[in-house]
Amino acid sequence: MRFFLFYLLFCSTLFAQNNFPKDYFSPPLDIPMQLSGNFGELRPNHFHAGFDFKTQQKEGLKVYASAEGYVSRIKISTFGNGKTIYITHPNGYTSVYAHLQNAVGPIQNFITTTHYKEQSFEIEMYLKPGEIPIKKGEWIAVSGNTGASEGPHLHYEIRDSKTEFIINPMLFGFDSGFRDTKKPVISGLYVYPLFSSTVNTSKRPILLNTALQKDGTYLADKVLANGPIGFGIIANDYDDVSFNKNGVYSVNSFLNGQLKFGCQFDTHSFDDMRYVNAMIDYAKYKKTGQRVQKLFMKNKYDLAFIATDETKGQITPTPNLDNVYRIEVADFFGNKSEITVPIQYDSSVALIPAEPVVSNYFLVANKDNIFEKENASVFFPAGAFYDDFALNFDVRDKILYLHDDSVPAHSNFTISLTDTTLSKELLEKTFIARLDGEQINYNSTFRKDSLFSAKVKTLGKYKLVTDTLAPKVSIAKPIEGKWVSQDAIQLQISDLGSGIKTYNGFLNGQWVLFEYDNKTRTITHYFNDDFLQNGANELKVIVTDAMGNSTTFETHFFRNRITK
Repeated sequence: MRFFLFYLLFCSTLFAQNNFPKDYFSPPLDIPMQLSGNFGELRPNHFHAGFDFKTQQKEGLKVYASAEGYVSRIKISTFGNGKTIYITHPNGYTSVYAHLQNAVGPIQNFITTTHYKEQSFEIEMYLKPGEIPIKKGEWIAVSGNTGASEGPHLHYEIRDSKTEFIINPMLFGFDSGFRDTKKPVISGLYVYPLFSSTVNTSKRPILLNTALQKDGTYLADKVLANGPIGFGIIANDYDDVSFNKNGVYSVNSFLNGQLKFGCQFDTHSFDDMRYVNAMIDYAKYKKTGQRVQKLFMKNKYDLAFIATDETKGQITPTPNLDNVYRIEVADFFGNKSEITVPIQYDSSVALIPAEPVVSNYFLVANKDNIFEKENASVFFPAGAFYDDFALNFDVRDKILYLHDDSVPAHSNFTISLTDTTLSKELLEKTFIARLDGEQINYNSTFRKDSLFSAKVKTLGKYKLVTDTLAPKVSIAKPIEGKWVSQDAIQLQISDLGSGIKTYNGFLNGQWVLFEYDNKTRTITHYFNDDFLQNGANELKVIVTDAMGNSTTFETHFFRNRITK
């Protein structure tokens, strides 16, 4: 009875699809809908929060409001979602439009005014209901490639306005705009020996072969194991029009007909995002780039869209009992792929040992852990990691060797390093850096005398780095002393140490907006006749890094001001 109630709650309450208006929101583009990314996809450090609409591999398409409401938030960022508009609707939901090239009309006027008021390119604004009302289908922006976008597209979300939970747009009727008759594809099936178990005479994960059956399902190789085991899959979905890989909608696994593990991507919160690293074989992902979705947990973690039985999805074969394990992978349209795995108990001795682990400490995930050596100490608060693991911790030549990034951290931990040999001037120019090959990655660092501390989320190599070098500023086409007619001026800025912190441009003594593109490391000012003078014009740009080193770029040019 208890299992029945668990299954009923999992299927009917968590994943109901009938509580959302199906015809309230309209598509934000006036071209046929094609997706380059769907809801819930497994992404770096997060589950995908919405749809990525293709924009015909170009920028500049008109973006329309999906429903009436008001602009409630605008965020302009050099990373993340880039230029983003949020529209709150009277039915309790908010639609989000991201990676925009720019807004239009009163929205863009409001953005421009705020840029100059705050004298900053990166801004975030929260608006009241009456400030910028929006009608359904109103042109609000043009599509772009800003922020962390890897190509031109429109990122689109629907959120619950009160809880900020992100909801699958398919639940609002967007499925009617797609054609999908294709089953998801399971391209990899792995079995994991957990703890000290053995599976098919191996103490390492094994890739299982599968064979297509007459009924369209797949049968995997038999699994012979002793001790607890778990399974993982590599799966993708395809539709009839987009011609690219997308994430799957649901995965359910059953042992002898009873549900062991299930997940379905209908909704999730921003607090859930980083749990994607617990849900996948993170070490394999870091090594190969493949995301194997695990259908088990070692330690329980709470995700509303995942349900497991009391074993957390683990399977422990017993002697004289044959088991049938079945995995179902489905898309939103009901297309389904199935794999059946026969499992038997086997007491054979392992022929393939577990992978050797280089470590000198052991970290217990649910407790505070402190490790110290020479000038370094590290504090891991309870819950910083998902599972216990053997930790490699060492200090050599003033470099902190803190395991490696094959183990994901869920929350911040604190690194502290000391250096009593630095002068007062150099202390102020020093920070804790993570070393990635030849690359130095800056971490925001707190200093008290000669003790430096930083909160980080990545294991690896760390050291103190002193940065006294100023940023570099250059222009591809010099305009010094020339008459110019172009609409914009572009400079390239870079810093090899702590990284760019601020940049400010001044035209004839007045602050002017420069937009930063992190992909090309360029800043661009689009000329506005309000700041130009007839004839000679003076331009000054000041770029400062995180350690306060500064470079000033100055030039003068000539231009005929256009009078209206």
